[in-house]
Amino acid sequence: MTALVSPEITTASSLDERCDRCSAAAKLEVTLASGGELAFCGHHANKLREEILGVGARIVLEDGFDWAGK
Repeated sequence: MTALVSPEITTASSLDERCDRCSAAAKLEVTLASGGELAFCGHHANKLREEILGVGARIVLEDGFDWAGK
């Protein structure tokens, strides 16, 4: 049996990164459980929410961003 672990979710007043998919301003940054980090705009963060929750160890949301994965 595999145990599911929920990523730690925190907020930040602003994120300085750009989306790794489209280069828009990032609204979410995820630290991967396997190592490394990715950043996503609001559109891609919501579109990829299931995948982010499945691979993330830590997620940082920009204050005011209403993420569908919460």
